[in-house]
Amino acid sequence: MHADGPLSGVKVFDLSRILAGPYSTQLMADLGADVIKIEPPVGDDTRRFGPPFVEGESTYFLSVNRGKRSLVLNLKHPQARPIVEKLTLWADLVVENFRPGVGDKLGVGYEALSKLNPKIVYVSISGYGHHGVEPYTKLPGYDLVIQGIGGLPALTGPEKGPPYKVGTSVADLTSGLNAFGGAMAALYAREKSGKGQHIDISMLDGQLSLLSYHASAVLNASQAPGRLGNAHPSICPYETFPAKDGYVNIACGNDGQFEKLCSVLDKSELVGDERFSTNAARVKNRDALIAIFNPILESRSVDDWIEKIKGVGVPCGPILPVPESLAHPQVEARGAIIEDDHARAGKVRNIGSPLGFAEKSYAQYPAPLCGEHSEALLADVLGFSSDEIEAFKSAGVLS
Repeated sequence: MHADGPLSGVKVFDLSRILAGPYSTQLMADLGADVIKIEPPVGDDTRRFGPPFVEGESTYFLSVNRGKRSLVLNLKHPQARPIVEKLTLWADLVVENFRPGVGDKLGVGYEALSKLNPKIVYVSISGYGHHGVEPYTKLPGYDLVIQGIGGLPALTGPEKGPPYKVGTSVADLTSGLNAFGGAMAALYAREKSGKGQHIDISMLDGQLSLLSYHASAVLNASQAPGRLGNAHPSICPYETFPAKDGYVNIACGNDGQFEKLCSVLDKSELVGDERFSTNAARVKNRDALIAIFNPILESRSVDDWIEKIKGVGVPCGPILPVPESLAHPQVEARGAIIEDDHARAGKVRNIGSPLGFAEKSYAQYPAPLCGEHSEALLADVLGFSSDEIEAFKSAGVLS
């Protein structure tokens, strides 16, 4: 790993913790940014999220903190102020995901830091955003709760069963992606204006954006979507079917693909059936079509059907367990899984950057131990003397 990535030279003062913020700043580190991660004396909460652990290190923490240097800093201590000021003058970007108002109380809010460095790009990530109505602007953001308010579980799960959240922390991860994109746009704008700005990322905004065509159906046609299991509300057949030994996903995106699928299933007569001759008709008569297809597809194995259906150009595929997904030949061919050397956990393997650069990570460091770089950063980056560092340690600023 090396430091000549597209964000080489960009300096990030990372006040974030848990998932959304660290995911965002790991994306920055993967592109070569210099990220200083500020941790409270007890460390980022995710250091204790587990099992699983590897040599005492949480795999959760390891998944989103590659490429950062850790500085333990008690922000509540009044003598932390000189360190905060030097970090602010050093940084291009600040990323935080405190509840709105908490950063201000700690002296690290946008107003305070932008007075020190007017060029700072300050990215806030919170559950409901810094602007809006109370009590929401004061509430913490938890993925499960935000998913529910954002409508995703109302779309996820069996048609007649309970609502399900998405299986990964999609509210956190989406807001992390939005924070990354917003930060990059603000840095580009600064190149033209010379000014920084405050980017207000709301987890709820991110969930609403994922509603996409579902939201459009409500807002423009007053048609509220419901749960359809793995089926698509506007395309048919586009869902998961049972095979003899598992499940197969079939995605017919147009009438031509439907005709090809019918030929493979020896049901070409369905193409001329007025109930199924167009996509709109198939959506309307979904239950009747699926009742015809299911017993046919249950007669052969997943691999048999994938070979046959792909052979005529209809998109299809299996549903893989996560270990098999990670071992997929295309994953290996793209070098999507990378490895680094952690001081305690040894060789650590994780997903590399998804941002499309040939190098999957330009990060110089593995996920850090808590406070691993505190003294070196104070001395080498921020310019404090050994006596000053000892004074910080004696006062409890660093612990």
